Amino acid sequence: MFDTFDPVLLARFQFAFTVAFHIIFPSFTIGLASYLAVLNGLWLGTGKQVYLTIFQYWLKIFAVSFAMGVVSGIVLSYQFGTNWSVFSDRTGPILGPMMAYEVLSAFFLEAGFLGVMLFGLNRVGKGLHFFATLMVAIGTLGSAFWILSVNSWMQTPAGFAIAENGQFVPVDWWAIVFNPSFPYRLAHMVLAAYLTTALVVGAVGAFHLLRDRGNAAARTMFSMALWMATIVAPIQIFAGDQHGLNTLEHQPAKVAAMEGHFTTNRDGGMPLTLFGLPDMEAGETRYAVEIPNLGSVILTHSLDGEVQGLDAFPREDWPYVPIVFFSFRIMVAIGFAILGLGLWALYRRFRGSITTDTWLQRASVVMGPMGFVAVLAGWITTEVGRQPYTVYGLLRTAESHSPIAAAAVGASLIAFIVVYFIVFGTGTFYILRSMAKAPSVFEEGPDPREPIRTAGITPGQQMQESGGTTAPSR
Repeated sequence: MFDTFDPVLLARFQFAFTVAFHIIFPSFTIGLASYLAVLNGLWLGTGKQVYLTIFQYWLKIFAVSFAMGVVSGIVLSYQFGTNWSVFSDRTGPILGPMMAYEVLSAFFLEAGFLGVMLFGLNRVGKGLHFFATLMVAIGTLGSAFWILSVNSWMQTPAGFAIAENGQFVPVDWWAIVFNPSFPYRLAHMVLAAYLTTALVVGAVGAFHLLRDRGNAAARTMFSMALWMATIVAPIQIFAGDQHGLNTLEHQPAKVAAMEGHFTTNRDGGMPLTLFGLPDMEAGETRYAVEIPNLGSVILTHSLDGEVQGLDAFPREDWPYVPIVFFSFRIMVAIGFAILGLGLWALYRRFRGSITTDTWLQRASVVMGPMGFVAVLAGWITTEVGRQPYTVYGLLRTAESHSPIAAAAVGASLIAFIVVYFIVFGTGTFYILRSMAKAPSVFEEGPDPREPIRTAGITPGQQMQESGGTTAPSR
């Protein structure tokens, strides 16, 4: 059945499929772990039951998402050994220790404290429970640190030498870990995770506000989520711009593909192509809608700055331009849509109507999954734009593949597709069903014997501090 297929192409598709599933969960749990730590701290600091209610509401969702992220991540390691054994052998002296550091430090930290975070509030006390929640949040950030360092080294390799057997061997671990693109990728991805979580939390809060305007927990989570979008979206756009300038310095062919820029502009500035249809055979972007000189202004801060087009590189080194071109535009468009949502919320906040504007809430529900779409689009831009290399400029993808038949790769690909849709479809259904259940500020606290006094307040004080059941939160 698969004998006529290219085994390298099948292996690439298999890895793309599994990593696309995997990245959804860390991009959510990184932000959600930090949000849970903030909620826990606010509950301890203010004693308001509403923060504990929201914490408990999202805690079980975090647990399921974390579990699915761990399971889907194991499969990626499996593929390194089956489909990409040459890559693993060549890069093992560098990437192997870095992956081990991630497991021994970050993953053990978050996994070690996860049980205390999930079940320990009535057993270890509020202070230690808060500490465990912080450790889980720090652990998720630590995992992002090491994984992004690994990926960034593949994009901008540094601090290595090539041995006689072709292996990449470490020379300077500081240069390896903190390679040229790593700080930009780390900032861009962590901010993306925070925005992704904010959009999901905001969508859930908006959904329940549309059904019940008096839900205090929904008002609070909606307001907090839109504060995050308002503050972080402009920072993310700036971080993305800096990341793009770094990419121009180290991976100019990727930037040329992102911009649909086939011909180096030697006479005048490079336009910014808003839309078009890249044609790799003709070496041009057809039906282009352009803004003159703006591409040079963005990338070189000069009206007539020269930017290398794809004609400056051998054709065999070109990434597949249409995918990179469109995925980049999807990511940028969603980024500006999040900025618009944040500014809209800021305007309504100052008008005192953030929780009563039904159109803002409807827009927030629509924007709920857009963070995941932006993360996937950004990841596609990064990975497809690196092609045809696994280690940029040094090790080609075609040279990284295992000597394995297309039939074997195709069979495992079908198995992955079937199992993933069953297992992760079930988990996602459970998460969505949990989100559909409205949070109630009158739910029991951590101790069933003292459902409200656990937070140190009386029922009357709770209604006053949470805004009762009808007064809008501002």
